[in-house]
Amino acid sequence: MNHLQTQSVENIAFMIDEIKTKLKMASAAAMQASHFKVEQYEDIKELYEIVASKEKFSISEVEALVSELGKLRSQA
Repeated sequence: MNHLQTQSVENIAFMIDEIKTKLKMASAAAMQASHFKVEQYEDIKELYEIVASKEKFSISEVEALVSELGKLRSQA
């Protein structure tokens, strides 16, 4: 995870893909890495670390995480 210290479009794409996979997002196609700005890197990384640290999620946790991603996306 050390490589994620570098703020880059590639790392954002990696983190978004991992979040989508782990949360088994039904609307994953709508959540493209290109919808996010590098300026939002730290916020995306924070969400990524939360998702990566857990094995399972409740429905309300998934909804909250997806909502946060949506907020970041709408700021892009």
